[in-house]
Amino acid sequence: MKNTEHSGAGFWRSLDELAGTKHFEESLHREFAPGAAEWRNFNRRAFLKLIGASLALAGLPACTRQPIGRILPYVNQPEELISGKPMFFATAMTLGGFATGLIVESHEGHPTKIEGNPGHPASLGATNIFHQAALLDLYDPDRSQDILQQGRPDTWDNFVTAMFDVLESQKSREGAGLRILTETIASPALHGQIQALLKQFPKATWHQYEPANRDNARDGSMLAFGQIVESHYQFDKAKVVVSFDSDFLYLHPHSVRYARDFASLRRARFPETEMNRLYVIESSPTVTGSNADHRFPLRAAEIEGVAFALAKQLGARFSNSAGNVNADWISAVAADLSDNPGQGIIVAGRNQPATVHALAHLMNHQLRNSGETVTYADSAEPNPINQTGSLRQLVEALDGNAVDVMVILGGNPAFTAPADFQFGEGLKKAKFSVHLAPDVNETSSLCVWHIPQNHFLESWGDARAFDGTISIIQPLILPLYYGKSAHELLDAMLAPLGRSDYEIVRGFWESQNPGPDFEDRWRKALHDGFIAKTNLPEKKVKLRPLESLSIDPGSAVSGGTASNSPPAVGRVTSLGVSSDPDADGLEITFRPDPTLFDGRFANNGWLQELPKPVTKLTWDNSAFIPPALADREELENGDVVEIEFQGRRLSLPVWITPGQPGGSIGLQFGYGRSRVGTVGTGTGFNVYKLRTSGAFWSGGGATLKKTGARHELASTEIQHVIDSPERQIVREGTFEDFRNDPDFVQKNSVSPSESGTLFKLGDFAWNGYRWGMVIDLSACIGCSACTIACQAENNIPVVGQQQVAAGRIMHWIRVDGYFRGAPANPQITHQPVPCMQCENAPCEVVCPVGATVHDKEGLNLQVYNRCIGTRYCSNNCPYKVRRFNFLQYADYNTPSLKPMWNPNVTLRWRGVMEKCTYCLQRISAARITAENQDRTIREGEIQTACQQVCPANAITFGNLNDPNSRVGKLRSHPLNFLMLGELNTRPRTAYLAKLRNPNPKIRA
Repeated sequence: MKNTEHSGAGFWRSLDELAGTKHFEESLHREFAPGAAEWRNFNRRAFLKLIGASLALAGLPACTRQPIGRILPYVNQPEELISGKPMFFATAMTLGGFATGLIVESHEGHPTKIEGNPGHPASLGATNIFHQAALLDLYDPDRSQDILQQGRPDTWDNFVTAMFDVLESQKSREGAGLRILTETIASPALHGQIQALLKQFPKATWHQYEPANRDNARDGSMLAFGQIVESHYQFDKAKVVVSFDSDFLYLHPHSVRYARDFASLRRARFPETEMNRLYVIESSPTVTGSNADHRFPLRAAEIEGVAFALAKQLGARFSNSAGNVNADWISAVAADLSDNPGQGIIVAGRNQPATVHALAHLMNHQLRNSGETVTYADSAEPNPINQTGSLRQLVEALDGNAVDVMVILGGNPAFTAPADFQFGEGLKKAKFSVHLAPDVNETSSLCVWHIPQNHFLESWGDARAFDGTISIIQPLILPLYYGKSAHELLDAMLAPLGRSDYEIVRGFWESQNPGPDFEDRWRKALHDGFIAKTNLPEKKVKLRPLESLSIDPGSAVSGGTASNSPPAVGRVTSLGVSSDPDADGLEITFRPDPTLFDGRFANNGWLQELPKPVTKLTWDNSAFIPPALADREELENGDVVEIEFQGRRLSLPVWITPGQPGGSIGLQFGYGRSRVGTVGTGTGFNVYKLRTSGAFWSGGGATLKKTGARHELASTEIQHVIDSPERQIVREGTFEDFRNDPDFVQKNSVSPSESGTLFKLGDFAWNGYRWGMVIDLSACIGCSACTIACQAENNIPVVGQQQVAAGRIMHWIRVDGYFRGAPANPQITHQPVPCMQCENAPCEVVCPVGATVHDKEGLNLQVYNRCIGTRYCSNNCPYKVRRFNFLQYADYNTPSLKPMWNPNVTLRWRGVMEKCTYCLQRISAARITAENQDRTIREGEIQTACQQVCPANAITFGNLNDPNSRVGKLRSHPLNFLMLGELNTRPRTAYLAKLRNPNPKIRA
């Protein structure tokens, strides 16, 4: 990786573009990547994998015509069902233990689309990529279908009998040999069942463990307040936000709500209003960091010293704090916070040690943010504990042969536990073990019994949101297989009466809220999806004296446990620390994968193929290394290196990552599964092999050695590149520029003229509806939820890793990332790119069969039956938004997948072009409803899939002919610009320029 010096004057999408490599130049001037139009070589293993059970998830079927099928009417149609008309039900999904309220669309009893619940405080109508992709997990043909004993099919009755026998033997010992392991639990009903079981067996032990746990946050609140409390942030009230390694916009339990609140102060601003300011100090590039006004990349070990320095600047006194950080920007940040008392937020990430969390609490109190923008409440978890310590106790009991009965509800600890725990070896020593899981994974294969776990769309349940709001989880479909829920398994342990999860959950809430009106209250909760006003009340806390806080070498490096490498704290500049970054060896940071999370979504093809927010990698993980390290070690993207860390070794490819701190290697866990479905098994590299309890989030002293091997990585970073970003592709400025000159974007835009443009202005009057879209780049956080929502709504297939590498990805809306500045710490701008819906459409004039045409409302349509696959339209599209089915990607045959497809959208076959349609099916449905009611379509009545999912509310859709519509007003906003507007294609999709709000006291 050479020639990366850059003045920062222009935008660039990759280091290849910045360096002007041959590979980039070739990609720039080709419509498709080299080899995209040819059949690529497959090895036998890859071919068999692609034609396995999960055909549609990475499929390669050969047929090019839709199969003939029968359509049979109902003999006796259910009274509540109208064929072709969807129904909507409220439910909730938990991730990391906490619930997000959802509304699920169902067609004739089959869930087909997931949306956010507008009334739920955790979602406000939005969702993230994990919620959207959960639909694919429901219909995954690789899901476990049978109860297994020692790997052989068995029955639920036999399991209940076996469980009853072993529990009977435990009664005389009061359950001393019984252990229960769960993930984070925030379900009142499930907690009640566990407590009832512990009452029966008082010497039994309940353990909890999540690989992305929040132990440091809990320990930090204990250090600051002497009790465990949760911090709740009001980002919609905060003028200044400082993040210490917290990805609160993307991977926080409350990230959907936080993204909505944060973006509310970033959207289209007028000169007389204010805009918030975000400072991010982080150890690896994140979505939150990419949205910062000032981002400071530091090694994880150095962030604690910066937190101390900022606290000192704000007036804190410490009697014994190590390290001395001197940086001009710390003084500027402290002044900015002090100038806005009660209107700032200091937030620490889960990967930072307890000391940093305590310092964040201290600074929020100093700045009078507590009680204003930061509030405290009891934890939504009924039993918040140190989960890593809890798992350690369980492993010690297993190793000591003290566990007779091991019950594991969810999770996959044999894969995710710290490497030094060797959980799998200990699990083999349990005399009777059972694992409730959706698939036969690494943990299930080591247990005596495996019980298939029902999907949340098949189950009854309850859970609290991060703020405590209670959600009722109700199913939309009967279980597809012979699965059970955690409620049913625990009920079988308590009293094998065969109660359903509905009876268990409803019975629990009736016992908690008895009364003659319970049925009415229960039905309202099911209708709304949550119980109103059940959020945990604000709690007054008293800050403990923290003068004795000091930098702890162990916590600063490894998140709370001793390490051999003390933190290196030197003079901090705007780009890093001037001390030798390699003095104590390389630092490693461990983070959840941004698309697979902790590995639980490894068999989800939608998430595997979704380009990651910063690197745009798909179907793989890698070691993120800074450009300087790549130059020193003469490494290129895809070079395989061997990393040695604390006596453990792992070989994996590297990805040169702009913004990765010097002397630091970023690793993301979740890949490298050995037992999961067809899609995920063997994909990527298992980073958990290097992660230990002594270096849970980061650690120093690692070494890196080039092996000489290569591994092909599939990245979309330089695919669909639009000539040059110096043209009118993306626009960016500062809030101060806008205040001083609201028209600065328009003045710097090139207006089309009839001479030298692609088309002359047309004279067609688009009467009636004229649909258009505006995307606010200041609000967009780059989470790619729009891409997954579009995929779910429009039946977009997955093509697999090799096809992505060939440039054949099928997403109808992509999220481009543009860097600006030096590779060591560039700014990142995210730009969603759907079809522009050009009024003067370049694709239409070259189509020999009229497959791409305009309708009377000006929408650029694609008629699949006419398309003969010439690809002229794609070649003539300057926006690179058209996708071609080189192979038969869509699966018509796998039975479990058929109910998933949106019946209002055609499944495309091989050899046709496809693209974004502004969700024409939603427009048509609204038009039919309006015509039946003899009225016009109302403002906001139509929401495209990308608009509805967006947690930042960055996308606006509507009728451009209505001057009072929100989209119409935004099109006349001074920040409005058209991508490649100088070509005179007259696109219906427009953008608002990206604004940042940098502190003028901090040099760039």
